[in-house]
Amino acid sequence: MPEIKTKETEVNPVDFIKSFATGQKQEDAFTLLEMMKKITKEEPKMWGPSIIGFGSYSYKYDSGHGGQMCRLGYSPRKAALTLYVLTGADGEEALIDQLGKCKTSKGCLYINKLSDVHLPVLEKLIKLSLKEMNKRYPDK
Repeated sequence: MPEIKTKETEVNPVDFIKSFATGQKQEDAFTLLEMMKKITKEEPKMWGPSIIGFGSYSYKYDSGHGGQMCRLGYSPRKAALTLYVLTGADGEEALIDQLGKCKTSKGCLYINKLSDVHLPVLEKLIKLSLKEMNKRYPDK
């Protein structure tokens, strides 16, 4: 079985943001860092080369494959801010509808810039995601 690439590293998330993002992307990355830190009450850690994560949980698939991953996270990618916060929790769709300009995939929320979305709704969405992750994976 191949080695998991997305695992916690020793890279400082602040240094990563400073080295990767500039201008508005950097400002948005630091805003998300503080928002998620406040909500999760966790210190940010780098997961793999580009994900800033908060907390962790253990998972195991039916195949027996498993590992550790951050409970919540984001990456300030060039194309968009990618937030790993979608869990399918009750009420999630309603919050996404109120959020503003964004795109979604199975587990990700894509935002071009934070000024495109309503930040209080984003905070509610992140809190809902954390609550759902804590319910599914109580192994803090």
